Amino acid sequence: MGNLSRFVEPVLLLLLKQKGRSYGYDLAGELPQHALTDAEIERAALYRTLRQLEENGNVASEWETDQGGPARRVYRLTPQGEAHLEEWATVLDHVSKSMAQFVVKARAAGSARSARRKPR
Repeated sequence: MGNLSRFVEPVLLLLLKQKGRSYGYDLAGELPQHALTDAEIERAALYRTLRQLEENGNVASEWETDQGGPARRVYRLTPQGEAHLEEWATVLDHVSKSMAQFVVKARAAGSARSARRKPR
């Protein structure tokens, strides 16, 4: 599944699943609305991730030249990419549950520590 700090990958997969087809500039505009972290995602990381997804067979692209402007690369999710999105959903569900448990334990430890400090 790769490094979980690369949350740009599952978000791109989800956006392509929702949109059907899209190009980098459009995806970059929507990425912050769906981001899984507060970290800013640089355009270079977006295009690097799209290239990697394509190399791995999760995304396919083609040049679109019939829109009257400059040619642009349009991306779409492959069936393999749809399966990869489902893998990400499973992993992120597990991470989400683990993080929730961590927060509960951390807060409980903090409360216990505060209770020990209070004079009786």
